[in-house]
Amino acid sequence: MSVEDTRIPAVEKKILMVIAQKGFRDEEFAVPRKVFLDNGFKVVVASDSMEEATGKYGAKVMPDAEISGVDFTGFDAVVVVGGPGALNYLGNNKDVHKGLSDSCVKGGVVAAICISPVVLAKAGVLQGRKATVFPDGEAISELKRGKAEYIDRDVVADGNNVTGRDYQASENFAVKIAELLLKGRGNG
Repeated sequence: MSVEDTRIPAVEKKILMVIAQKGFRDEEFAVPRKVFLDNGFKVVVASDSMEEATGKYGAKVMPDAEISGVDFTGFDAVVVVGGPGALNYLGNNKDVHKGLSDSCVKGGVVAAICISPVVLAKAGVLQGRKATVFPDGEAISELKRGKAEYIDRDVVADGNNVTGRDYQASENFAVKIAELLLKGRGNG
């Protein structure tokens, strides 16, 4: 899906997609990545290592970079992909937390889908923001501990933060991120 059929401003925009080494949600990676690429954005994939990452349903992805070596502020948007591995690999990752925080401070779009808005909450970037998350009691509690206001919707955008509820929201989630970037949001 193309965003309003305009692609001209996107060529300079870069998106960092952060995935778990094991157990990222295949659709929550593949669908947004396709939307981003179809709209002319440059996409870089980062994970814990440069080894092949494996999705929950078997997708294989070769990361472009290791999280520990990435300057998140060099990207207009940072997207944390969900899936059962997201909390195991990214939930308490200090490099991810610092990168998300630094990106927010510089005005970057920071986004997460499914269970991964918990990562944003733990990084402190959802304080005072509206957000959604996979409708699990513990995940909702984590958002609230991070001082976010939980909204039960497919996609919630508040300022430069975008959150998506689950894999079914993947396309709308990606389109909302693309729209923000095309409107001039981000670090660029």
